[in-house]
Amino acid sequence: MSLSTLDKLHSRFDPQAASGMDEIFQFHFDDAGSHYLAIRDGDLDIQEGEHDAPSVTLSMSTTTLKGLMNGEVNGMTAFMTGKVKATGDVMLATRLTSLFPAG
Repeated sequence: MSLSTLDKLHSRFDPQAASGMDEIFQFHFDDAGSHYLAIRDGDLDIQEGEHDAPSVTLSMSTTTLKGLMNGEVNGMTAFMTGKVKATGDVMLATRLTSLFPAG
């Protein structure tokens, strides 16, 4: 994943939406390796690699993530058409758009 995409996630993060959360979003990108987002009570930490116990794991391309984040791709449609694969707490993935609102 390019550094600019990670920077955009940091700049768009809504700490109020993450208040009280303690979750790990694991991402597997078919074109950029693995990263995870650790969200704990309004704080965001982005790390490269694998987390031992993610809350939800999402597999997709970085292009799909960009589309989801800028509103060009509907998350449910992406999931139903296989562009996004999710395991773990799948409902948690639906909160990504409120955590990182399109600006």
